[in-house]
Amino acid sequence: MTIKPLADRVVVKLVEAEEKTKAGIILTAAAQEKPQVAEVVAVGPGGLVDGKEVKMTVKVGDRVITSKYSGTEVKCDGVEYNIVRQSDILAIVE
Repeated sequence: MTIKPLADRVVVKLVEAEEKTKAGIILTAAAQEKPQVAEVVAVGPGGLVDGKEVKMTVKVGDRVITSKYSGTEVKCDGVEYNIVRQSDILAIVE
């Protein structure tokens, strides 16, 4: 099964959070922050959204930083994805 986003939506796969701090302390799952860096898996077509023209600026394969608790989490074939609006993407990581 594949996920095909509509309008200005983007499907991202979250990158795993760090399990150790820089000092070498191992964090439990409860202590880890929700990851904000994600890889773009699928991009919607853009177009007219809420009366405004939206041009998609991200593409599949980009690594992006998303708003902390944005989007909708979905599970497809055992893999967790997050569906966000393009406006919830703060930056592209190069």
